[in-house]
Amino acid sequence: MKYKSIRGFKDILPDEIGVWQEFEAAAKEIFVKFNYREIRTPIMEETSLFRQSVGEDTDIVGKEMFSFMDRGERAVTLRPEGTASVVRAYLENNLYKLNTFQKLFYIGPMFRAERPQAGRLRQFHQIGAEAIGSGSPALDAEVINLMTKVLDSCGIKGYVLKLNNLGCRDDKRKLSGILNDNLSEKGASAILCDDCKKRLKTNPLRVLDCKNEDCRSIVRSAFKKAEFLCGACIHHFDEVLKFLNLSGVKYDIDRFIVRGLDYYTSTVFEVVHPSIGSQNAIGAGGRYDNLITDLGGPKLGACGFALGMDRMALTRLKSRDENKAKELDIFIATIGGAALEKGFSLSDEFRIAGFTCDMDYEARSLKSQMRSADKLGARFVLIIGDDEMKKGEAVLRDMRTQEQSFLKFEDVVGRIKSIKS
Repeated sequence: MKYKSIRGFKDILPDEIGVWQEFEAAAKEIFVKFNYREIRTPIMEETSLFRQSVGEDTDIVGKEMFSFMDRGERAVTLRPEGTASVVRAYLENNLYKLNTFQKLFYIGPMFRAERPQAGRLRQFHQIGAEAIGSGSPALDAEVINLMTKVLDSCGIKGYVLKLNNLGCRDDKRKLSGILNDNLSEKGASAILCDDCKKRLKTNPLRVLDCKNEDCRSIVRSAFKKAEFLCGACIHHFDEVLKFLNLSGVKYDIDRFIVRGLDYYTSTVFEVVHPSIGSQNAIGAGGRYDNLITDLGGPKLGACGFALGMDRMALTRLKSRDENKAKELDIFIATIGGAALEKGFSLSDEFRIAGFTCDMDYEARSLKSQMRSADKLGARFVLIIGDDEMKKGEAVLRDMRTQEQSFLKFEDVVGRIKSIKS
């Protein structure tokens, strides 16, 4: 084999694609019910967009972006997440001047240079939504409710929704100071990993993301005692919970959720699934009330989420039978040149009549063609050979009952219509 896919970039094969198509169709149906409209942004943006929005000192910007100079000597990046691109499009195209409040959704690939493993690829796919133009806690609740409805509609069961309150930008600065003070003490700093020691100097909140068990233990101990939320942010979050309770959405409060993007404030949330190992977050999101102004727009509140389709698919591992192609209505098996021409013409008639149809193009034996029909899950096989051409008829085999009948060529479409109806 001369060529292989690049490490961390995966083919989605025909036997898998059915689950992905189900996700997309189910999600779009829910988005329409909530009055969200689709937006499609480019997969490549100016690097500075993500440095400004996601945060210079985040792991995403510091370690994980696919960034390079293009032929015009411009610094460009394959998008590592969807929110910044949607907000850029919202501002660049003056959507806020048409209608300040916009509810948008997207489906597409994202790119991060992480170490590939199950559920974490360098090209991954997301279903996401952004509601831009409101600071209402009811909107936070709607966005979270929308996310759970998408998951439910996609057949994802057994997930856990976790919520936290990060507070406003001032609250986050206060928390950073508390963490820095507590963790810079000689005993504490000696236990921290090298990455966390750097994070303390550049972005103390990032220490809450560390997966090192020693770091997690000491960081969580320091964080547990932190009092940093202002009254307005406490009230906002209480209102979010009130509206979620009205929606019947089940959730857990987890004070250690901070999210890996600097633009989040106030409400943040994650959805985890216990069945897919250490990379168990299948979705996340939150409020980002400063991002629009940070990117040069008016002061507007916003909230959104993204779901990882790759990880969602891992929770829906299907049996061999479920992975088979959907049932084909008719397979046309032909023997000889004249029969091939007749079968080719009839295949068009079947498709025009609304049936799914396929046929053999490899001049194989009848036995081999019947095996193909069975593998494709064909309900009927239409057999045409030299004898059938002379008689102007075909053999119709019902693959469920194994019964066979002889039909004139001009009658076969009508006969199958009568059986299928």
